[in-house]
Amino acid sequence: MNYQVKGEPFPVVVCSLDSGESVNCQKGAMAWMSPNMQMQTNAGGGVGRMISRAVSGESIFQNVYTAQGGAGEIAFAASVPGHIMAMNISASRSVVAQKRAYLASEMSVDMSMFFQKKIGAGFFGGEGFIMQKFTGNGTVFLEIDGSVVEYDLQANESIHVDTGYLAAMDATCSVDIVTVKGIGNALFGGEGFFNTVVSGPGHVWLQTMPASAIAGALAPFMASNKG
Repeated sequence: MNYQVKGEPFPVVVCSLDSGESVNCQKGAMAWMSPNMQMQTNAGGGVGRMISRAVSGESIFQNVYTAQGGAGEIAFAASVPGHIMAMNISASRSVVAQKRAYLASEMSVDMSMFFQKKIGAGFFGGEGFIMQKFTGNGTVFLEIDGSVVEYDLQANESIHVDTGYLAAMDATCSVDIVTVKGIGNALFGGEGFFNTVVSGPGHVWLQTMPASAIAGALAPFMASNKG
């Protein structure tokens, strides 16, 4: 499969498939395609996988598109302004991403639930107990809210991240929380009581405009329009 990401800040990824080649995607992600692309909707692995996708923020069902009778083309569009990131998954690299990050992937990539091991990080870290983990061998396309900023963390190196700004990380990284120092800072600083701490070793992808931040920025205008 060959692909190109086009059209930021409202991006699509355009995938070119050989005859008989298939690609998997999140429900509703398809934007356009050539006439010879055949769609099949299924549970993708049975009840267990259905539950896994639902809990990790995705649709219970998935769509598989296959090029029939020749090469085909299909485009998948992001649901919010931002960036579509292509990640290469292999036996030596698994990736953990925020809920609802999954857009599409090669059939050889598997998505499962990833549980935060530390209770505090799950309750207060802003990412929740459950994230998405991608394993296998192939390319997965993830939706990133806003732009992407990347860091390589060494062992025992960490970065503090505000709620919602962690988009993805290598599975070798770990997540914890830290309290904001000073009661005045926590109450009046606008950053809340906790920050997420991501520790290496591994690569980290941060996003500059989480969907929650977009909603917060638009809320005053929507409220004034109602009035």
